[in-house]
Amino acid sequence: MTTVWPAYSGPDDLASIEAVPVRDRHLPASVYELLRAAAQERPGSVAHLTMRDGTAWDAPVPRTHAELLEQVHRRANVLSDLGVGRTDVVGLLSVNTAELVPTLLAAETVGIAAPLNPALHEGDLAALLSRAGAEVLVAAGPELHPGVWAVARQLAVELGLRALLALRPTGSTGAGPDLEPVEGAEVAYLEELAAAASTELAAEPPTADDLAAFFHTGGTTGTPKLAAHTHRMQVLDAWDVALGASPDPDAVFFAALPLFHVNALVVTTLAPLMRRQCVVWAGPLGYRDPALAPAFWRVVERYRISAMSAVPTVYGLLSTIPVDADISSLSLAIVGAAPLPPAVARRWEEHTGLPLCEGYGLTEATCASARSFPGKGPAGSVGQRLPYHDVVAARVDPVSGELVVLPPGEVGTIAIRGCCVFPGYVVGRDADVPVLDATGKVVDGWLDTGDLGSVTADGWVRLV
Repeated sequence: MTTVWPAYSGPDDLASIEAVPVRDRHLPASVYELLRAAAQERPGSVAHLTMRDGTAWDAPVPRTHAELLEQVHRRANVLSDLGVGRTDVVGLLSVNTAELVPTLLAAETVGIAAPLNPALHEGDLAALLSRAGAEVLVAAGPELHPGVWAVARQLAVELGLRALLALRPTGSTGAGPDLEPVEGAEVAYLEELAAAASTELAAEPPTADDLAAFFHTGGTTGTPKLAAHTHRMQVLDAWDVALGASPDPDAVFFAALPLFHVNALVVTTLAPLMRRQCVVWAGPLGYRDPALAPAFWRVVERYRISAMSAVPTVYGLLSTIPVDADISSLSLAIVGAAPLPPAVARRWEEHTGLPLCEGYGLTEATCASARSFPGKGPAGSVGQRLPYHDVVAARVDPVSGELVVLPPGEVGTIAIRGCCVFPGYVVGRDADVPVLDATGKVVDGWLDTGDLGSVTADGWVRLV
């Protein structure tokens, strides 16, 4: 049997990795199979340490890999009891909290998860939930975020939802405040329902090509689109990310991005799970918590953080905070989701001694499709394509409509092909099954990213 973990320490390893077909990598068939394997191999090791907030960074709530699997089973069984099946959608509207990770994974286990940004306009949220056909909504409860809970109640009424389940703050004890009823919907704390549910999964586990999630994207010029993900997509992309991270099972990731974003799921949830590693989760405000930045270097020292992922503005902010702790454990700082200003990259490296690892990708290609190797590759590139991701510059023939791949180095539209390319946007439901459409976005198997750039013969991507 071929090893799952080939060497991947630099760009020259790409060819040898791809000499083995991806089907021979023996990757988990689904996110659920990944979760179960981690629990079987390292049941007692810590999977997550979740902060209540930035002021309580030194007193997080722990859960082991075995406990994570049990929490997913209990929540998955609750959703099944509410009628959620393989093609049914569970909306998730919440800031980060310890309950959210197992709830999202549970939704992917028995149905399709649709995590939504609580900051979106209520009309956009209603449109997205309606398009997805969601009848169950899990939301931040009144203790965790009163404003989000109020919006969730309105959505439950407007859309005639079957159930509205509330999440509580990390580390909550005792009973939560009474939840006002919503006519026609079951309203309850998910934690209470899960406590009474079985610890064994009742539903059939998903397969590789089952839909796992709908992630919204865009939204700057109208209602955001819902991009569909399969389990195969998420597993392969998480493996690609984990392949370039530390192989040490005791390495620790830091996570502070919101879970409605693919980076938080793929890079800081599933990739560490691939290596059976621990993730330290920030509180509900994530990197926006005003108490987190001043304590950040002590957090790195306290938990021996080895990897983190953030956007350029976060690295810019942290570069102004004096390093008042031992941060020698930090070996991988991933930056993406927005163009990286050279000044930010320079200041960060001068401040910490660690270069930033730039990533490039988009929701329609799962998450990451290219990564940099600091000090290697052509200047100005955003990275080399990841294993099993075909990335080219192309143009669409105006007569035939076919996609024409351009020679290496020539500027065109960046296009991506491979197992991580999405099956389409959600456009509605037919016979209670999601209807997907990739027309105009995927041509001849190539995803049109809309980004202009060039690609070298050995896969280095430069955006223009």
